[in-house]
Amino acid sequence: MTGTRPVSTEVRPATELDGDACAAIYAPYVNATAITFETEPPTGSEMGARIAAATRTHAWLVVENEGRVAGYAYATRFHTRPAYRWACEVSVYLEVGRRRTGAGRLLYNQLFPTLIGRGFRVAVAGMTLPNPASVGLHRAMGFKDVGTYRRIGFKLGSWHDVAWMQLDLVGDAGAPGELR
Repeated sequence: MTGTRPVSTEVRPATELDGDACAAIYAPYVNATAITFETEPPTGSEMGARIAAATRTHAWLVVENEGRVAGYAYATRFHTRPAYRWACEVSVYLEVGRRRTGAGRLLYNQLFPTLIGRGFRVAVAGMTLPNPASVGLHRAMGFKDVGTYRRIGFKLGSWHDVAWMQLDLVGDAGAPGELR
């Protein structure tokens, strides 16, 4: 048989052992873009600690291609005040060059049911502008625009806007249950 063989892609829960791979994916965004407002890339052990913290209360997933981590998505606390506890902030990062491959959608399609299962009701995402790939992914996933902070972050010699989008994870507006 001729042709290319299919690429094996799998999404799974992240562990602290994925810290090095996730840090390597994240570092180019920190070093060369304003997509994140961090200015120093976290080490693998720092990223491992972030993974551990996120998985205790929310979720962190990785996508693997041929057994190698190629991207990740996670959720964290939106705000500390108790009335916000059913909302979470979500992010997705893919290896440079993997945009528009379906990996971000694949990650979110597994992250959101996990968050719903834990009792979360709303996901929010902030993205530095311009970032058409991220805006497009979030709109494709059903996120709605809620506002833009103008000139809120200064990085790489200029001010940047951050757009915020929101997704209702569950349809009803009734009283929420406790988080699991």
